[in-house]
Amino acid sequence: MNIQPRPYDHPDAVKLNDQVQLEYAERYGDEGDITPLDATMFDPPRGLYLLAYDMSDRPVATGGWRAQERNDEGYSDGDAELKRMFVIPEGRGHGLARRILAALEADARTAGRTRMVLETGDKQPEAIALYLSSGYTPCEKFGHYRTYESSHCFAKPLRDGTA
Repeated sequence: MNIQPRPYDHPDAVKLNDQVQLEYAERYGDEGDITPLDATMFDPPRGLYLLAYDMSDRPVATGGWRAQERNDEGYSDGDAELKRMFVIPEGRGHGLARRILAALEADARTAGRTRMVLETGDKQPEAIALYLSSGYTPCEKFGHYRTYESSHCFAKPLRDGTA
């Protein structure tokens, strides 16, 4: 696999984002994730967006982080929010999400972020398992879905080599 930084609005990113939105709609029976996102939110040094390509140069996975600071949605100063982690179905089970997650954590740490945070839903047990096995712990809810019962939020410190 070849993991490359790409803009959030790169055509390959848009293609995978469309796929993840369809999967969210299937799992949750709605229109998908409606968290407001803008491509510039992932621009370094206040974010990063990664795409993974297979040997035939087909995009197969994605993930990004964006900087957050304390606000009325429950974020804290120094947060890096993980967004759009996704691996196409035929690419799952090979550790690709774990590799992207590690790269995003390392980049956020280098950018001076102190905590990686994420929100996922109760109908994504494989995502919850990945985050728990990667050192994330449940935290106070934040973000767009903080009032939803199905929402689960997790955090992991990024200081002192803990990620």
